[in-house]
Amino acid sequence: MTGGDLTVVGCGSASTQGDVRFAEVLASMGARIEMAPTNITVIGGPVQLKGVDVDCLDIPDAAMTLASVALVADGPTTIRNVGSWRVKETERMKAIVAETTKLGADVFEGDTHCVITPPPGNKPTPNAEIETYDDHRIAMTFALAACAGVPVKILDPGCTSKTFPTYFDELARVTLA
Repeated sequence: MTGGDLTVVGCGSASTQGDVRFAEVLASMGARIEMAPTNITVIGGPVQLKGVDVDCLDIPDAAMTLASVALVADGPTTIRNVGSWRVKETERMKAIVAETTKLGADVFEGDTHCVITPPPGNKPTPNAEIETYDDHRIAMTFALAACAGVPVKILDPGCTSKTFPTYFDELARVTLA
């Protein structure tokens, strides 16, 4: 989303974390991914991501990140088998639909899936005020929309203290030129 490279250390092809599959989803969208046993690198550069239709039953938490990535993809992105979103810290399906819509997307909500059609020009609406619903994953998911080059205001960034108190510091560190 930023055009730069990013390496995640400690999670790679040898990882037992199911969320490593998210890198495969990014690759299916057209992102350039390099996998090593202990890290994953997303290679930046001029790449236009494309919308995908993906079963996320085994990665429901990581799948939330796909909502922000879908904002900059060419064509709709369908996120399937995420009915568990409805019974988490908040009703995450409703939150994903509401907040992605604030960012300019057209979103269809099904019982266990959603379809996100990106905003015109694949550019999120600037200055969206994102409600977190006191859910750390909602805050972290939609902070990534700012990586598309638009200002985004997270209304309760402190809710990330539950699992990742330094999230916004780390995000700033990896996105600064």
